[in-house]
Amino acid sequence: MADPELEMLRQQRMAELQSQFKGGNDANQKAAEERRQQMEDMKHSILTQVLDQSARARLNTLSLGKPEKARMVEEMLVSMAQRGQLPGKLGEKELINILESVNQQTQKTTTVKFDRRRAALDSDDDDF
Repeated sequence: MADPELEMLRQQRMAELQSQFKGGNDANQKAAEERRQQMEDMKHSILTQVLDQSARARLNTLSLGKPEKARMVEEMLVSMAQRGQLPGKLGEKELINILESVNQQTQKTTTVKFDRRRAALDSDDDDF
């Protein structure tokens, strides 16, 4: 075989391997996307069973402003529902109480430290 033929065969084989790899990767991505979609559907169905309409609206409003906090509350409500800790549908007031307890748990305190040594070394006041 001549060099051009060998090079052509190598390129064909490389293209076959790349198409196989990409095909397998697409299948894995599709399967992962399906699983994620199923989990989202299950979460939403549980939330509709657990929350009444006003509480669901408040949670949706929260997700617009603070999506991380809404996601955390949704996961907490789903886990509580799966464990049987919720007696029935939660109203808006009960959801507000849950949100307040979450706020107390996740509330961050801000501290300000002032380094006096650095301020003492400031040479702005020097009159030479």
